[in-house]
Amino acid sequence: MRSLIVLVCLSVVCLSAPTIAQEGHPLKGSWLGTWGPSKIHSNDILLILNWDGKTISGMINPGTDNMPIKNATLNPEGWLVHLEAETKDKSGPITYVIDGKIEGLAFHNRSITGTWKGRGESGPFKISRQ
Repeated sequence: MRSLIVLVCLSVVCLSAPTIAQEGHPLKGSWLGTWGPSKIHSNDILLILNWDGKTISGMINPGTDNMPIKNATLNPEGWLVHLEAETKDKSGPITYVIDGKIEGLAFHNRSITGTWKGRGESGPFKISRQ
């Protein structure tokens, strides 16, 4: 009887391990960080990213400054991320481009480090999944 209990407990642990290890698409979730023209002067940024099984979608700074992500790609070779978002002001549409690399892929709070470009400016970009 004792062997049966041990076997059942071991089976439950082994069967639940793959479920715990699977956390979905590497970009899915809430990401918080900074972007700016320099490391000294930067702005806070929030990204909400989703994966529907085919495409990556989401929003940059949801709320008053929201910018929908128009194009997003993830290249598993090197874990390179490319995001494009668009907003409008008085002069018309403004496109922002973010290029980065996923770091710490094995961790829940992985990060993306790279650069951003928009409005004739560019600078460093770093976000971490929350």
